[in-house]
Amino acid sequence: MPSATGVRPLKWFAAALLVLASFASSSVFAQQFTQWGFPQPYERISDKSIAWLKERGWWPMTVAYQPPWSGQNAIFAVMNQQKFLQARGIEANFQAFPSGPTLNEVFISGRAQVGNGGNFPMNTLIDRNVPMRVIALMSPNLRHQIIVPNDSPLKTINDLRGGNPATKEPWVIGIATGSSAEFYLQLALSSNKLTIGKDVTFRNMPPPEQALLPKGIDAVVPWDFTNSLVINERKTGRPIDAHYPYVIYLGVTYVRQELVDNVPDVVQAISDAIAESQLWIRLNPEGTVNALLEDPNLKLVPRTLLAQQVAEYNNQFKPTYLYPHTAFWFRENDRTVNWLFETKRMKTPLLEKEFQTVFRPDFMERTFNRLGWAVPKQPPFIPANWKGTVGQPPYPEYLTFLNMKAPQAFPEPGDLVRPWSFGGQTFKP
Repeated sequence: MPSATGVRPLKWFAAALLVLASFASSSVFAQQFTQWGFPQPYERISDKSIAWLKERGWWPMTVAYQPPWSGQNAIFAVMNQQKFLQARGIEANFQAFPSGPTLNEVFISGRAQVGNGGNFPMNTLIDRNVPMRVIALMSPNLRHQIIVPNDSPLKTINDLRGGNPATKEPWVIGIATGSSAEFYLQLALSSNKLTIGKDVTFRNMPPPEQALLPKGIDAVVPWDFTNSLVINERKTGRPIDAHYPYVIYLGVTYVRQELVDNVPDVVQAISDAIAESQLWIRLNPEGTVNALLEDPNLKLVPRTLLAQQVAEYNNQFKPTYLYPHTAFWFRENDRTVNWLFETKRMKTPLLEKEFQTVFRPDFMERTFNRLGWAVPKQPPFIPANWKGTVGQPPYPEYLTFLNMKAPQAFPEPGDLVRPWSFGGQTFKP
């Protein structure tokens, strides 16, 4: 028989294992989260990656964004203010641009390593063989509208037919050429059998100038927040058409391909920071407005307008809207490419294999895995019983801020794969 001294250590060892098992199942070893729901501790980029960025002259990194583009602007204003990149070991400068085409030029040159653009600017980069990879979706259902002065005789888009009877000339439309707004307008005109040069003519005009509804312009086609500034705040114009039936809006955040190939931990940190910024916005909508008002480009924008835009483009849908569904967006984007190719805006049509290479959802998928979120099967603004077919407009109604009675609940059954904490409350799958 073993002695008492031989048995006692075994008993103590077994008891210790039970204690450890008990602790492992308790909150002591549970995943820790910030108040706004991001897992702790942060994963920092490697010293090797920092050295590589410095060798390229990309330290600090430059993040290019667009202050007049709602939803996207809040993500990057908060990321900058809260230093979510710095928390992961990245030093970064944030540089503002009025639109996608102007931002593109800096990204193409390599002076910016992170950029943001709509469908038109994104396809322009792809066609010009700019080494870029899409890692996140931005600004779901960003409103593009044809807006006319309040005293305009135009009531619907079909009223553009035949040109302006008062001047016997085509109606003049102010638009930022090369933008997602131009693509929407081109599709809308084509769908309604309206002709450029006969019924309408374009005048290149940045969003700030469009917001003034200048004399000599019959209509403008901005994107939010300019739309809401004119319609809801200044009340100087009204919409006669919106983009929803013609195109499902695609806005993206992209990075230089060299980052993906050489320092993927940096790209992962950017993806994580995007998701964390969105969560912070979800918990702190008023603080988000404060962050936006710190931007010199937005300091004169009414607070009520910015609050409404945050509600519409950051907090209306489940935060999983960030996930870039490759197949879904290829089917929608294929029409954009075909039109650009047919109108000689692109040199070559975009193949599905090429699009699959450009889209890199694996980074956001790893972000979701860290959060304990399930990857959604489709964007959250597409209802489960939707009768439409992506890529085949006109589209039946899908979810937008204008037709929803309340923001989407999150999390719902099926949204989580592990417990997740937000605002002091823990949710379980």
